[in-house]
Amino acid sequence: MRDLIDRLATFPQAALGHAAPTPLERANRLSDQLGIDLWLKRDDVTGLGMGGNKVRQLAFYFGDAIAKGADAVLITGAVQSNFMRTAAAAGAKLGLSVHLQLEERVPSNDPLYNTGGNVFLDDLFGAERRSYPAGEDEAGADRALVKWAEELQAAGRKPYIIPLGPGHPPLGALGYCMAAAEYLEQAQEHTVHVVASGSGASHGGLMFGLRALGCQDPVLGICVRRSAGEQIPRLFDRCREIGELLDMENPVHEDDIAVFDDSLAPGYGQMSQPLVEAIQMMARLEGVVLDPVYTGKVFAGLLALRRRYIIPDGERVVFWHTGGGPGLFAYQNFWERIA
Repeated sequence: MRDLIDRLATFPQAALGHAAPTPLERANRLSDQLGIDLWLKRDDVTGLGMGGNKVRQLAFYFGDAIAKGADAVLITGAVQSNFMRTAAAAGAKLGLSVHLQLEERVPSNDPLYNTGGNVFLDDLFGAERRSYPAGEDEAGADRALVKWAEELQAAGRKPYIIPLGPGHPPLGALGYCMAAAEYLEQAQEHTVHVVASGSGASHGGLMFGLRALGCQDPVLGICVRRSAGEQIPRLFDRCREIGELLDMENPVHEDDIAVFDDSLAPGYGQMSQPLVEAIQMMARLEGVVLDPVYTGKVFAGLLALRRRYIIPDGERVVFWHTGGGPGLFAYQNFWERIA
């Protein structure tokens, strides 16, 4: 255990959010309703900029940016990106300007979607934002970010890029290697972990951390952006990259990766009746808010796995609540058309 912890300690981190650990609390009413022993790992209450899992990830990126003398941070993501909202808050806290590139991943002319929720908070935190018209072009989005950084550099700034696509050192994933160690300090019982699987930073970091620490608990990733077939090799590559970054052997084997896309339809950031029902169930039985892009789909996926008995009766399950609540307010008009 010390080997992983010692290696993580060699990477600079910015002081963001509340001190760990985040709460691990039992969802009593949902446990009774679903016939399982359900726990919530409350990474929605990490504190900075209305919380979420991105605080753990950005601590490493901003730590690296500060160590390299940067005064501007650039990041790309979806219009209602939690990552960008949290980056904007981190920049405000640390005194670095933040430049956000909003990708049009969800086709929408709804003004509430395009200006409310996380976008409103981006502006509140003082970030500068630009639009990127393509929604599924990671390489192109990263190239546009590099061009923007070159503009800033020509103006005398010292930019730092947080890239989107694979093939870059996954600094943010180290935050979830640390989260794995944190969880094992809180609980030692055999557990099925259920977590969002998108970029692979949280899912991959959690898997790598647990396995590196000798824990073989199942980790079930719920696809939020691409199909299970597309996600498996991406996640394995992410774990391999984490190993290279830490100079450690990758403890995750490809046949250990379990991802499910039951709740992905009709696509990234788009709503469905099962998604609405999952968000309502969590709200009405536990008073906990989920979002339509990540945590709502993850909980809908958990419910689907329970119906299929992939999660059996009485199983101890931890739902990693990665936050995203502010995005819910951008989806009100979509919600009213479905609910």
